Amino acid sequence: MNSIRQVPSRVKTKRIETNLGAEREHFDKQQLSSISKAINSNEAPVKEKHARRIILGTHREKGAFTFWSYALGLPLSSNSILSWKFCHVVHKVLRDGHQNSLQDCMRHHSNIVETGQLWGNLHDRYGQLVALYAKLLCTKMEFHVKHSEIRANLEVTDEVLERVAGTDINNLNTSIAISTLTSGQCRLSPLIQVIQDCSHLYHFTVKLLFKLHACLPADTLQGHRDRFHDQFHSLKTFFNKARDMMYFKRLIQIPKLPESPPNFLHAASLAKHARPVVVIPDEEEPEQVDDDDDDPEPLINVSDVTMPSMAVPQVRLIEAVCLLVHRDIQIENLKRDLELLRTDLERVKGEAQRYITQLKSQINSLEAELEEQRVQKQRALVENEQLRMELEATQAESKRSHSLSLAYIAQATEQRYNKLREKHTELVSSHAELLRKSADTVKMLSATQQTQEEVERTKQQLAFEVDRIKQDADMKLEEQKFEMEKLKREFEEKKAEVERVKGTLSMSALQAEKERLMHSVSEKEAALSSLRHAAQLQQSSLQQERERSTRELGELQGRLQEKVSQDSTLQQKLLEEQFSLLQGTVSEAESIIQDAVAKLDDPLHIRCTSSPDYLVSRAEATLGSIDKVKKGHSDYLTNMGDVGGLLRALTQFSHLAADTIINGSATAHMAPTDHADRLTENCRGCATQSLQFLKDLKSKASLQRADLASIRIVVQKILRLGEELRPKGMDVRQDELGDLVDKEMAATSAAIEEAVRRIDEMMNQARKDTSGVKLEVNERILYSCTDLMKVRWLLFYLIDLLKRSDRNPNNGAATIKEFYARNSRWTEGLISASKAVGWGATQMVESADKVVLHTGKYEELIVCSHEIAASTAQLVASSKVKADRNSTKLTALQQASRRVNEMAANVVASTKTGQENLEDKDTMDFSGMSLIKLKMEEMESQVSHQACVCLFEPVCMSDMQTGGDPIL
Repeated sequence: MNSIRQVPSRVKTKRIETNLGAEREHFDKQQLSSISKAINSNEAPVKEKHARRIILGTHREKGAFTFWSYALGLPLSSNSILSWKFCHVVHKVLRDGHQNSLQDCMRHHSNIVETGQLWGNLHDRYGQLVALYAKLLCTKMEFHVKHSEIRANLEVTDEVLERVAGTDINNLNTSIAISTLTSGQCRLSPLIQVIQDCSHLYHFTVKLLFKLHACLPADTLQGHRDRFHDQFHSLKTFFNKARDMMYFKRLIQIPKLPESPPNFLHAASLAKHARPVVVIPDEEEPEQVDDDDDDPEPLINVSDVTMPSMAVPQVRLIEAVCLLVHRDIQIENLKRDLELLRTDLERVKGEAQRYITQLKSQINSLEAELEEQRVQKQRALVENEQLRMELEATQAESKRSHSLSLAYIAQATEQRYNKLREKHTELVSSHAELLRKSADTVKMLSATQQTQEEVERTKQQLAFEVDRIKQDADMKLEEQKFEMEKLKREFEEKKAEVERVKGTLSMSALQAEKERLMHSVSEKEAALSSLRHAAQLQQSSLQQERERSTRELGELQGRLQEKVSQDSTLQQKLLEEQFSLLQGTVSEAESIIQDAVAKLDDPLHIRCTSSPDYLVSRAEATLGSIDKVKKGHSDYLTNMGDVGGLLRALTQFSHLAADTIINGSATAHMAPTDHADRLTENCRGCATQSLQFLKDLKSKASLQRADLASIRIVVQKILRLGEELRPKGMDVRQDELGDLVDKEMAATSAAIEEAVRRIDEMMNQARKDTSGVKLEVNERILYSCTDLMKVRWLLFYLIDLLKRSDRNPNNGAATIKEFYARNSRWTEGLISASKAVGWGATQMVESADKVVLHTGKYEELIVCSHEIAASTAQLVASSKVKADRNSTKLTALQQASRRVNEMAANVVASTKTGQENLEDKDTMDFSGMSLIKLKMEEMESQVSHQACVCLFEPVCMSDMQTGGDPIL
């Protein structure tokens, strides 16, 4: 039956899960369809109904997870129009989507950046537009993440704007497009969101600049006004151009900006400022019927869901702002800027050093190449000498072989000449390469000119290298010219030689050979002139490069001087602000000490008391704070840009000094008259010297001579008075505590051993003097006392072993004395408990002796046994404080403690049993007494009873008043 009853609920749950699954599948299908239709490669604007469905999807799932899950699969790198529409849809989702869409978009910030960088490097129609749009989206997301109070649609109240008090200005550069074509509308449609953002940002900027001018001098904000004027004219031009386009006239009403920017120098101009309002008509965009489109859904007004529509705020004058708050803000900004400047300076120095190292390596490589060129030049000279020798041999051979050898000689000479020309060409090309490398070196050197000293040094080195390279190049040119002249002379000699031998040859052959040689000579002369012209051009370009480097060097030096002046101004402001902080802290410290001095004369303070121990601890802490103040003061005098250490030390010193003054006065209320007067006088002196020191710190003239020596002397006097007022039991020095503990423990152990020995002697004496019941009672009592002493001696031995294990240097103490000195209060308690144990042992022996001799009372022995149990418990508790919880000796100690309690109870039981036995034996026989004797005995018993009652009645009354059990 139970399974039958559960069937309907299971079926119902299954149906609900099926419905939810189907609904989710329908939602995913609808979102995929809308995304694919909104983001496609067609050059047409995104349809509003598709964008509306995507935005509604973000509100339904409270985020843009589904949108990004499908958008990441789009081939954005394959089509620029697809990327452009993707950026448009992302912009709409950011503005009108759910508020969690911003976090989902920030997770894919890198994808948007990569898309913009990809299309920014490609020369496509939409490439630069996609890069700019991606940059805009990234900046918008970073802005809203930084200022989370401002919504993505930039609708914010004046109160929130004043609280945020910060913005980020972005320049939007549009691309010219024809609004009557679909391609133009595809480019222009994202500008609707840009116009909406610009109107809000313009309003924010105007209000915040008016607020800044109300708080800061006008000269300080001159740069802000100049940048705002540039942005104002750019935004006005952008609005005017967009307003004239037909595409925007039916979609958005663009506001008109004033003819001239607001005058921030007059606060009354804020009343003339009107907030630009962008109005979007409610009429829907005509939509084409698609086969797979569902019914269009109305766009949700997100501002109505989360925040009521904001009316245009009534313009009002900006109220005065507290100067102290803005001063703190300015100090923080200056500190942050100074840290940034220091970081930039270190980075620039590092880069300059790195560039100098690179340049030195390049110069070394150039020198190596020049050396290689010199070697090649030597080789060419050697080859030229070989050619000359071959030429002489050829001339000799030509005399022998006449016309046949002349043709061979001319051909060989031509080949050698061609080789020389190739070598010369190689030398010229290498020289040009060296010149180009020299120019590159000059360019790279200009990047390192950030600091003046390094710039001068690098400039001199580079000029020297350039001159040397130029000289080498000139020398090479001269050498090449000399070689060419020499070759020409050799050629003329060969020509003369040919003229001498042409008489033996036919005129026709000689004429043809002459024409060929003349043509070759003309070609060589033309090549030589072209080479000379190229060398001159290279020389002129090198001169121009040097002049340009000199100009850039001058500009960089000017910028460096300006930067140095700015750094010095910021450093001066920082020093002034640091000193103003010091003055504020000193004023607060003066008020604290003055308040403490005022309490000395306050009648209500007379009832306040304090212990000398606490006064000593406060005085010692004050002396420590005086050392910190002295160190902070010296550090501040060394580096006045860092006052943090002195401020912290002054704050601690003022509180500790005031605490010492108050507790000194409170301690004086319980001290003797002489000590009280001196203590009060020293407290006032401490306050006077402290106020004088703080007064010296407030002035720059007396800051150097501020001294803490007088304060230290007064505090040391208070410390000595507090130590004199301490209880005398604490006069033992801490370094003597270890010896005192050992002495007390040895004395206690000796007392216990002496007690055991005396009890044995009393046992032997009792056996001699008594017999019968009295002997039995005495033996039982003495045996129980002996057992108690033995157990106490064992307990004392275990305590000594436990302490020695606790004082092991591996447990934190270097030596035994250091261990006792570090734990002085525990050591004093241990000494007290040890003394109590020794006294209890001695007292028990004396009480037992009196009981055996019948001169004492049994109650004394019972009280001694209780006292022994109590002192033993105190000693065990003192030993357990510093003991290891897992120590086996601690377990044995606890067992021995319980054994002592048992033995003490055994003593009490033996004493009471012996007393009862003796009372039974010594029962008075009243039959043989006279009446007067009976009366006398009765009166003596009543006197004893009354004495006991008078003795114990005050103790019982005090126990009953304190709520304890009365003593029975």
